[in-house]
Amino acid sequence: MEPKDCVAKFYSSDFYKNPNSVKEYLHPQAQLFWNSSAGFHKLGFSEIAEMSKELAKSFDHLKADISHLLSEEDTVSIRFTYYVSTVENPDEELPMAHFIAIWEMKDGKMFKGHQISQQADDSPENLDSFLPIN
Repeated sequence: MEPKDCVAKFYSSDFYKNPNSVKEYLHPQAQLFWNSSAGFHKLGFSEIAEMSKELAKSFDHLKADISHLLSEEDTVSIRFTYYVSTVENPDEELPMAHFIAIWEMKDGKMFKGHQISQQADDSPENLDSFLPIN
């Protein structure tokens, strides 16, 4: 799988409901350095897999709306918004957070990631900025 495809498919996958997806896309020695609105997190493969399982407890559906996907050799950058529907309200889809991530690939899998996220709001200007540029 091409590096760009691997990253896009991971974030668009059902990794939060299917633990095998994490194994399919992430290198066993993967590390994620994540600056979120809740602070800094350094996660290894097992922590990422565990966090994925926790997402399934809160969200009925999780969808990545990818606006940018760039690659150069074994480095991939992605910008996206996650939209979710909660277990309590499965009929309403809301923007959860905006993300930008840069991943270094190794052995065809995501190896070292740097990610920044911020809680989403539903202002039209903000959401329109995530529409793909044609």
